[in-house]
Amino acid sequence: MKTLIIGMGALGGLIAARLRAAGLPVWLATRDAEQADRLRASGLRVTGMGGAVTVQATAVAPWDAYGADDKFELVLLATKAHDAIEAAPRLSLLLGPNATLLPIQNGGVPQMLAERLGNCVLGGLSNLGATMEAPGIYEQRNAGHLLIGELAGGESERTERVHRWLERAVEVRATRNLRGAVWSKLLVNCSVTTIGAIAGGTMRGYMASPEGSELFNRTYDEALSVALATGAQPEPMLVEPIPPGWHADGIASEGRDAWIAKVLTAYGDVTPSMLQDFRRGRRTEIEFINGYVVNMAREVGLDAPINAAIVETVHAITSGRFAPNPRLLVQVLRARTHNDQHHGKTASMS
Repeated sequence: MKTLIIGMGALGGLIAARLRAAGLPVWLATRDAEQADRLRASGLRVTGMGGAVTVQATAVAPWDAYGADDKFELVLLATKAHDAIEAAPRLSLLLGPNATLLPIQNGGVPQMLAERLGNCVLGGLSNLGATMEAPGIYEQRNAGHLLIGELAGGESERTERVHRWLERAVEVRATRNLRGAVWSKLLVNCSVTTIGAIAGGTMRGYMASPEGSELFNRTYDEALSVALATGAQPEPMLVEPIPPGWHADGIASEGRDAWIAKVLTAYGDVTPSMLQDFRRGRRTEIEFINGYVVNMAREVGLDAPINAAIVETVHAITSGRFAPNPRLLVQVLRARTHNDQHHGKTASMS
């Protein structure tokens, strides 16, 4: 299956290296010619979980150097979410007859691409933990996997074919409920990742404070209310997506503490990717994470004030008005209270 990987950041580079090490025919697309030259010189090296591999970075070029004469059977899109959407007009040029586009971004990216490009889009997301130490040098941080499935749900021959191809190099799982899986990861990103980025640390760090704990619970419950209101059925991932005895008012239920302990075990010590974006002056994916929850809440007739306040806070950090700090969590909670006083209907199932 002639394969192109677009995006050579942490995930794209990790997957590319492992596919190359398995001897699969893979072409690589970078952001620009300078990055292509660097990778060509350095090669690709992966350490950490899953074993170390080192391969040459041949067949690498800036992604806009690929055109109508370069047709691929599988295009794996591993860019940032906003870059994936902006790339949509050119992506159709790279897809051969009956080819598959596999985006692995957060939030609603697969659905947005399908609206633009049609049935060539196969849904995907990544539970691989990876960091890019330097261009071409990657570390795999967990024993994660890629999850793929049809956007409409159910099984398909295409899903099985892509599954068999990619699992030669990385762990791949297929799901009949991709929509639920997307929401399950989104719940974690909205709470664990974004709150950690705002606070400037890990989930284990901010959960030690009352305001951090309260913000996690309220953010998660608000996003879960929206997910259920859309008709999605969140899929179990590293933890169950619906806390035991859950109800949407943010009041702790029996078993909640044990559930949070499991979340902390799975994600508590991970440095949020969004915090890395802040530190490197990069654009974040907030509009595709908490911003996606706010937009979906609007579509189903709900409000998501705490997720909206989080979006505003992230924008304030990226604009330089604030720096990541645990004290910002108090401001988010205050903004939520202020919004509740002006909106009669919030994201609640009650």
